[in-house]
Amino acid sequence: MPAALVDRTLAELEARRAYECRLTPQGALDTLADAESFLRDRGMLTRTADCALPSLFGACHEEPYQAGSRGFGSWPKTKYPWFWELARLDGIHELAIHRGKSMLLTAEVAALADPICRAELDRYAAADEDSATLLRHLGDAGPSELEDLKVELGWSASRLRGVRSPLERVGAVVSHGVTLPARGRGHVHSSVLARWDQAFPEPSGGGGLEELIVAGARAAVVAPEPELRRWFSWTSRWDDGLVDRLVTQGRIERPAPGWVSVPHPRPG
Repeated sequence: MPAALVDRTLAELEARRAYECRLTPQGALDTLADAESFLRDRGMLTRTADCALPSLFGACHEEPYQAGSRGFGSWPKTKYPWFWELARLDGIHELAIHRGKSMLLTAEVAALADPICRAELDRYAAADEDSATLLRHLGDAGPSELEDLKVELGWSASRLRGVRSPLERVGAVVSHGVTLPARGRGHVHSSVLARWDQAFPEPSGGGGLEELIVAGARAAVVAPEPELRRWFSWTSRWDDGLVDRLVTQGRIERPAPGWVSVPHPRPG
């Protein structure tokens, strides 16, 4: 392909990405309903902008809660609760499969992760004593709040955190936030943990890492090829021929060296 045509095609894709991923202030999300529509259109959103995948907070284009701060202080000043509010909607799931970071996925995209997460559930059930204990307890007791788990298992907060984090990272365990009354006055924030097969009782019958990569490429519009293997936690399932296979199958394409996108109809 002539270099000028490659450059024009990549530029066109980058312009399309800027529009569809709300990368400019003109596309800023104004309401929670806008944010829901954005999520359902893209299929997946990271919380903060850290890769080519579309980001909820990146699309807000709102001043940070605390200028010059890092972490929570860098989140949008008034729109930061939208992440949790979206996660409570029907057909939306919060998973920590973005290398341990939480992301939002529609039910259709979450279903693509199903065979991987079920395999990870089996793997961790046999991996070590603490993982097996937590998974077995959740299987017997059902989804459980953190304080209840600490009491029932006799574990410290740090021990429970050390066991749950790797399980959530690979999707074997999922969590959702809850607000509970505090002793006296006010409230406290906690989480309820569940096994993947409790949150998703019926196997999806399809999906896998390749399908998730294609869904991610669609969500991003165009992305640097080396980045794809860092989108999700399961790097051990990656093989060097994965992208080549998807290109050969026509499921993704390389519009320019080092870049990937899903095929788009070309005018004319």
